[in-house]
Amino acid sequence: MSTLSPEGALERLLEDGRERAARTDAAQVRLWEALTEATRGGKRFRPALVMAAHRAFTTQTAASSQESAATVAAAVELLHTAFVVHDDVIDGDDVRRGRLNVSGTYHAAARAAGASAAEARELGRAAGILAGDLALTTAVRAIAGCGAGSEVVDRLLDLVDAALHATACGELADVRHSLHLEATTLADSLRMEEQKTSVYSFALPLQAGALLAGADTATITQLGEAGRRMGVAFQLLDDLLGVFGDPTRTGKSATSDLRAGKQTPLLVHAATTSAWPRLRELVGRELTEAELAEAQHLLDAAGSRGFVEELVETEMARARRILEELGVAEGLLDAVAAALPAATTTKEAA
Repeated sequence: MSTLSPEGALERLLEDGRERAARTDAAQVRLWEALTEATRGGKRFRPALVMAAHRAFTTQTAASSQESAATVAAAVELLHTAFVVHDDVIDGDDVRRGRLNVSGTYHAAARAAGASAAEARELGRAAGILAGDLALTTAVRAIAGCGAGSEVVDRLLDLVDAALHATACGELADVRHSLHLEATTLADSLRMEEQKTSVYSFALPLQAGALLAGADTATITQLGEAGRRMGVAFQLLDDLLGVFGDPTRTGKSATSDLRAGKQTPLLVHAATTSAWPRLRELVGRELTEAELAEAQHLLDAAGSRGFVEELVETEMARARRILEELGVAEGLLDAVAAALPAATTTKEAA
C-alpha cells in the first residue's frame, strides 16, 4: 500500500503546477507562488474527511486505493483554496489567516511600485480571479488523473461538478440576499448556507472517500445527506462566530457580518422579533464597540442566538443518525469533530 499522504500529494500538485508556470513566464511563477502561499495553514479537515471515509468503507476483500484517495483529498483541499481565493475577491478582502492573500499580495506590490489605489485594487482583483481559476482547474485535473478506474473517475467528476454548481449558486445567493431586494426567508438562508459550504466541504469529501473505497450508490447518497447536515451546522457556527466571536482568538472581525448585512439565519430570525427595529439600525454599517455590544445583547435577548444554536444541534443529530445507520459513526464523527470545534475558534481554520 502506498504511503502517500494528502499533504504529500498536495505538495506534489503544487510543485507540478510551479513547473508548468515556469515554462510559461516568470510572472506566472509569481502568481503560482502566491497561490501556493494561499494553501498554507488551516486545519485540513476536508482531506481528513476524505481519508476517514475511505478507511471506514475499505474492506479486506476490496483493493485499497490509498494513493488515489490521497490525491483526491489533496485536490479537495485545492478546490477549497480556489473558493477561498475567489471569495476574498468577492468580499474585497486582502487578508486571510492573518496575512496578505493573493489579491492583497498583488495590491501591496502594485502600491509599492507606484500604482494608484484604484490601479492596485484592479490588479489585486485580477490576480485573485486568475489564481482561483488555476487552483480550480488543477484540482479537477488531479481528480481526473488520480489513478482510479475510469468508471470511478467519472463518478468522482460528477460529484465535483455538482459541488461546483451548488457552491456557485450559494455564493451568488449570499451576495444577492445582502442587497435586500426581496425578503429572505429562513428556508432561503439555510439553503444558501447548505449550497455555499456544505456540499463541497462535507458531502463531497465523504462521498469521494467512500466511492474510492468501493461503497455502493445508496451509501454514497446517504453520505451526501449526512455531509450536507454537518456542513449546515458548521456554517451556522461560523455565523455565530461572525457576531459573537472574540477577534483576538478568531482572527475575524465581530462586526463584518453585521456591516455586510449578511442574511444569515441569525439575522433572518432576528428580523421576526421585536428587537428588529433597533437591530436594523445597527446592520449595514460600521459599529462602535458599544453598538456591537448592544447588537449582541439584542440578538441574545431576542432568542436568535439560542435559535441558531438549536439548529446546530438538530443538524448534527440528523447527520449522526445517518452515520449510525451506516455503521460508521464512530470513525467519521471523530474526523467531523476536528472540523466543528474549529468553526467556534477561528474562521481561518475553514
